[in-house]
Amino acid sequence: MDNTIKQQIATLAETADHRTLAIWAANCAEHVLSIFEEKYPSDKRPRQAIEASRAWIRGDIHVGAARDAAFAAHAAARNATDDLVACHIARATGHAAATAHVATHAVHAAEYAAKALPSERVWQYAELKRLLRQ
Repeated sequence: MDNTIKQQIATLAETADHRTLAIWAANCAEHVLSIFEEKYPSDKRPRQAIEASRAWIRGDIHVGAARDAAFAAHAAARNATDDLVACHIARATGHAAATAHVATHAVHAAEYAAKALPSERVWQYAELKRLLRQ
């Protein structure tokens, strides 16, 4: 089932525009973020990456600022190597912010969120379908 839903997500993602993918990536990463924040409550970089993604979507920041937030979230992932789930979540937030630069990072954000919590794929698929209907 996992490969089937992964393929369905990939197929849907190919039909989405850049902005929709950015919203979806931020939603996917934020959906699991609380797990990271419980383990590392003082590390705000993953939350800031999602905030940067949303700011880019609104047009409040340029791509460069979103990329900086993505790099910071990936640094948080490197600092969380003692907890693979937290590491994957930080990577998901980094890819969510990086979607401002390259739309295909959205799928990577979803992939890392699902690596952290495999049951997320069903929610991700439903969320992308919902966004595409809007």
